[in-house]
This record gives sequence, C-alpha cells and structure tokens, in this order.
Amino acid sequence: MSENLVIVESPAKAKTIEKFLGKDYLVISSFGHIRDLQKRDMSVDFQHGYQPQYVISEGKEKIVAELRKHSKTAKTVWLASDEDREGEAIAWHLQEALKLDPEKTKRIVFHEITKDAILNAIQHPRGVDINLVNAQQARRVLDRLVGYELSPVLWKKIKASLSAGRVQSVAVRLIVDREREILVFTTESFFKVAGTFFADKAPIKADASQKFSNEKAALELLEKCVDATFTVESVEKKPAKRTPTAPFTTSTLQQEASRKLGFSVSQTMAVAQRLYEAGYITYMRTDSVNLSEQALASAKSAILEMYGEKYLHTRRYTTKSKGAQEAHEAIRPSYMNNQTISADAQERRLYELIWKRAIASQMSEAVLERTIVTIGISGATEKFVANGEVMLFDGFLKVYMESQDDENDADSAGLLPPMQAGQILQANSIVATERFTQRPPRYTEATLVKKLEELGIGRPSTYAPTISTVIARGYVLKEDREGQVRPYKQHTLTNGKITEKVLSEITGAERAKLFPSDIGMVVTDYLVEHFPRVMDFSFTAKVEEEFDEIADGKIIWNKMIDDFYQIFHEKVEDALQNSQRATAERRLGVDPKTGKEVIVRIGRFGPLAQLGESEGEQKPQYANLQKGQLIETITLEEALKLFELPRTLGDYEEKPVTVAIGRFGPYVRHDEKFTSLKRNVDNPMTITLERAVELIEEKRKMEREKVIKTFAENEELQVLNGRFGPYITCAGINYKLPKNIDPSALTYEECVEIMSQQEGSTPRKSRFAKKAAAKKPAAAKATTTKASAAKKATTAKTATTKAATKKKNA
Repeated sequence: MSENLVIVESPAKAKTIEKFLGKDYLVISSFGHIRDLQKRDMSVDFQHGYQPQYVISEGKEKIVAELRKHSKTAKTVWLASDEDREGEAIAWHLQEALKLDPEKTKRIVFHEITKDAILNAIQHPRGVDINLVNAQQARRVLDRLVGYELSPVLWKKIKASLSAGRVQSVAVRLIVDREREILVFTTESFFKVAGTFFADKAPIKADASQKFSNEKAALELLEKCVDATFTVESVEKKPAKRTPTAPFTTSTLQQEASRKLGFSVSQTMAVAQRLYEAGYITYMRTDSVNLSEQALASAKSAILEMYGEKYLHTRRYTTKSKGAQEAHEAIRPSYMNNQTISADAQERRLYELIWKRAIASQMSEAVLERTIVTIGISGATEKFVANGEVMLFDGFLKVYMESQDDENDADSAGLLPPMQAGQILQANSIVATERFTQRPPRYTEATLVKKLEELGIGRPSTYAPTISTVIARGYVLKEDREGQVRPYKQHTLTNGKITEKVLSEITGAERAKLFPSDIGMVVTDYLVEHFPRVMDFSFTAKVEEEFDEIADGKIIWNKMIDDFYQIFHEKVEDALQNSQRATAERRLGVDPKTGKEVIVRIGRFGPLAQLGESEGEQKPQYANLQKGQLIETITLEEALKLFELPRTLGDYEEKPVTVAIGRFGPYVRHDEKFTSLKRNVDNPMTITLERAVELIEEKRKMEREKVIKTFAENEELQVLNGRFGPYITCAGINYKLPKNIDPSALTYEECVEIMSQQEGSTPRKSRFAKKAAAKKPAAAKATTTKASAAKKATTAKTATTKAATKKKNA
C-alpha cells in the first residue's frame, strides 16, 4: 500500500512523474476522461438547469475500478491532470466518480514536468477549481445542444448522416466564404519593368518605381530607355533593426510547424504532447507569451554560455491575445541549456524549433543598414529604384528567423555596390514582364488557425480537433491540386533593340490546401440562412468570452446556456416545420444528343450529375462529380463528359476492361472484379488500358501476398498482411502482432499465446451489413449474437486446448 496516490491522465506522463517521486508515491494514469455524456442521447437534464448526465466512458470500467481500489487505501490522493479547463474537469470527474474524501484529496498543477516543478506543486496543493470545471461543462453542454438539435434538421432538409457543430460549422463557413471570393475573382494583367545596370562592373538590379496597367505603357518606357542615360539621383542609407518574435503559443507553434516542418495541426499537437509528457517542454495548450523568472534566468545563462554577452537582451512579453485563458507560460523547453534531445525525428525537429524560438526571444536585435538608390532616366519622369540591405550584427537571427504565410513574398534585398549621386550607370538589360493580380489564397491548416484566433473563435485546446473534425466529416477537403499553364508576355531591351517573346508558367497549383466540398457549401448556406446567429463570427467569439467569464466566476454557467438555448430551440423548431429542402440543384441545359435536361444536385451519396427525368419506366442516368468539380461552377460540357463513363479501354486476357466512377470513387472493372484508381494519380477520363492492367496486376500481387501463414491445427487461424501491417485472424476476430516479430516464423502455439493476451477486434462492417443487421427482429439478433459468441468462445477454447495438448505431448 502506498501512502500517496497520484492520478494523471496519460501513461507517458505517469512514467515521467514517477521518476521524480519516491517509493511512497504510486502514480497511475486515468487514460484521459473517465466520464462523459452518453453518445446515444442528449444526456442533458433540461428540468434541472441543464445538468449534464455523465456515465463512465465505454471501456473505462476496469480503470475506474483500479483507481477506486487504490484510492481507498491511500492516505492522500493527488489529482495531477493538466492545468487547463479540460484537465480541471478530469480532476473533478475523478473526484466525483471515485467518491474521493475532500479531506484527503489534493489538486496539484504545474507548467512543466520537471523534478523542481513537481515537488513545488506537492508543496502548494489546492482544491479543484469549480469555476474552471463549469467553463468546461458549459462548452460541453452547449456543443451537445447545438450538435444534437441541428443534426436532425440537416438529416431532414439536406441529407442523412450529416452533423453540425457550434465551432466546426463556423470554421467551414470561413473556408466556404474564401472559396467564393476566389470563384468571383477576376485576374487582371499588368506589367513590371526591371533593369540590370552596372556601376564600375558591379551588377545592380532595380525595379521601375511604378507598375504599368497595360502592355502599351510598359513598351513606351522601354522605348524611352533605348537611348537614355541612367544617372544615380540619390543614395539614401537608413539604419534598421529586426526584433525577435515572442515565444510560442499553441496557435503560433501550429502555424510555424506547418510552415517550417510541414506538420499538420493535429500532428503538431500530438508531437508536442509527447514532448511535454516526457518532460522536455512546458504545457503545450496555452495562449500566453509570458516566461517565468526562472525561465528568463535559464535563457540568460544559456545565451551567455553559447553566444556571449552582446547577444543577450532579456525581454518580458505580455499576452495580448483576445480572451487569453489562465496565466500559463508560453511553450518553451523545460531546460533552456538543452539545444536538442534524444528522441525520434519528429520530436527532435519540433523541440529544436521550440528551443530556437524561446532562446531567440531573449537575444539582441539584429542591426541592419538599408540602402535605397534612385536612378533617373534622361528624357523620362519614371525612375528605377534599387534596394539593398547589409547585416551589421546578426543578433537573434544567428538562431532563428520566423517564416511568412505570404506565398508571393519577394526575395530579400541583396548587397549593393558603393554608389554616389551623379554617377552614370550602364544599362545591361531592361525587361518588361507581364504579371497578374493574385486571387485570395486558400487556407492551410495553419492560416485557418491564425484566422480563428484573430476572430476569437475557439481556444488553444480546440483548434486541432475543430480542423480534424471538419475534414473527417467531409465538409472540407485537404488536398493538392494541379495548376494550369498560363502564357505571359515579356519584352526585353538589350543593345538598343526591343524583342518580344511569349513564355508560360504554372498557375493555381495548390499544396495541402483546404477546399470546401459541395456538401460543406450546401450545409453552410442552409445554416447561414436559417441559423444566422449560430453562424455569426462575432456571436461565436462572444460565446468564447462568456466561457472565460464563467472560468473567472463572473457569470453562472447554466444561466448562460439558458439565454442561448431558448432562442436557438425556437429557430430549430421553425426550421423543421417551415424551411425548404436544400439540394443545391442547378439546371445546366440540354444534352444536344438526347435532348434530355442535365441537372447537378446533392444526391443520397453526395454531389451528382443527372441526365433526364423519371418518365414512366425510363429512369435518368447518374454520374458522380469528380475531384475539383463543384455544383456551383461545373459547366454543361463538363457534366456531359461524366456520362461518357463507363468507358471500355480494351480487352485483357480475352475479357473487357472498363473504367467507371462508383460511390467510393473511380475504378477499373475486369473479370467481375474491381480495382480502385490511385487518388491524385489516375483520371478515369484519360486512363489507358496499359495503366489499367498495371493496377489489376498490382492488386493481384497484393492478394497473393495477403496470406502469410495458415495452420493445419485450425483452418480459421491465419497470419495475414493488412493495410497497417501483418496481423492474426481467427473466427472473424483480429489480433495485433507485437513489434519486432517475424510473422512468417510464427508457430501455431505462439499465435494462440498472442491471442490469449488480447481481446481482439472484429473487422468493420459495411453500412449495408449494418443496415441489414438493424432490420433483423430483436429475437433473431439476440439468437445470432449468442450463436456467434458461442462459436467464437468454442473456437478459441479448442485452439488453446489443442495447443496445450500438443505442447504436453512434445
């Protein structure tokens, strides 16, 4: 029996803390929340102030039983979950579910998992902060009310299986609004004129001081330059400084990890969580840029040791973030003198980024000298301007430079040779290049987080799950898209002659950008029309501020819920009764071959094109829209091409090969078997017979290699190759293989041993199988379930008995 029981929410965190505490402390993980609202109903008591109805989370019964057993024998129970509202709620749920005695229960919090921080927390315990708990409860209840009342409206008015969320729907709206800005944007061309000159054989690049709205104006300047003299009119030198940015908050870490490391928002948070739990960094969910006095002293020591006194400049940043939560620290290394760590590649790269940002924030400014040279053109009022920059002292740039979101940032200014006013320059070439106005950029995960933070929507703990949710639900697509070839003109003046050529470039290519799906656009339009308050950015931000006020104890949480719900529920009832069904239907025109009308709309399984109407026994033809096509923008010609499928490519093995688009995407059909086309690689409209055969053979090879091993002792037991690697299957139940095991070398006895140590999992059923099961009478379902369970139990028992007998005989 341990005198002290410490409960944390993750095994990794428990393992790290255990190293700092003595034998009198037992550290156990709750594996996250142990209680939550039931999944199948609202679980909110409207008659008693919207009180949430909590139950032990599925699969957590054994953990709760173990925690309860240890808590009864411990003299003191320390609740050491994370320091934010979610962590406070976990501590409260543990206290309630385990029925902990308040006299022997203590709450401890810490910003970092170091020995000093843990021991200091033990010395300064407190009780559970019910205001923070209520703020988390208010968010949970409000999100449940919105989700569970809006979703049925969407099922009835748009399509089954849709869902809505208070923050997620607003995030989708941002992406939809941006896409519509792009769709209506008209690109206009203009001309930029740039020259290369020589000053005593040293090259200088300079740009015309203005842009030209048309080709004629740009050519007129080139004509003026044919016989012109180019004179330095002025040389202006200005001192300049660059100041480091503040240490990371959650959102700035997500943005910078995306730009510098290519991490997704959820990936950044997962890696940061591991770093925190291993004791490498401070808590990673924070909107504070503050550093503790201890951290400042540690950074000072590290900078003096590594770079010297001239690089040191201590700064105390203050948090200006709208609605910033509790007084957390910024994200920083736990030990500032550790420039790197021994960890996997992702963890090491993110740690080094955090270290550089934190250390740079306490370093000297970079000192620069900027030079602006104005070059006059004889006989013309236009000027050329050259910009140069010299680094006099690198300061914090020795360690770190922040990246930018702007995709069209110009190259930084270079070094200019010495020049003086009145100096004549020699023109080498002057080039007028056609350029184009840039449409608004689509959001990346990082820039969406930045926008949400600017609007005050969501908090550090919600950014990553919000984005993951809208992508998982199919409202938003995260993908790459190919650009298009665009021609542009270029006029070049060299040796007194002007030449013209037409060049080309790729425009509109996108990488890891967020696009709204058709269903995302339809749902957004419907919600904006019928629930404008829920979809309003300012209102959503105001709700976040009210959560902050609940956390501060300024307002009562269920009063805030009631104020929202009374108005919201009326809107729900009104929409169910009076709103029209939304299909986003567009009539594109008539097919010239058949005379039938072509329509695009939302169908049962998503956006589709329809050729003709139902007339007696004659049914319309349907075709799914392809990647990149939207109901709002698809043309009649593009829609008609969809009906060219299925397309016969030729024969293989004396059997036809066809390509078509099905419910789950484009596929090749051959010998009554189906092979999916590769996403972002194959196009059903252009795929060749040779490529189709390649895909067919590739699938055959995978199927041949699927079975790694079978056993005569039990035909149902197999070792197979799966999507995520080798696994064991027996009687319809799958079992994971431990790491560093050669699946082809497994014996029957070893497989049985592995199976006996796991519960196993059943393969996921298709939606059709689930529907068929749901339609069975209750008695039939019960009989089937019992028979299946009995069969599995018998199979497993037989397998184990055979193995034991064989082992004994051997």
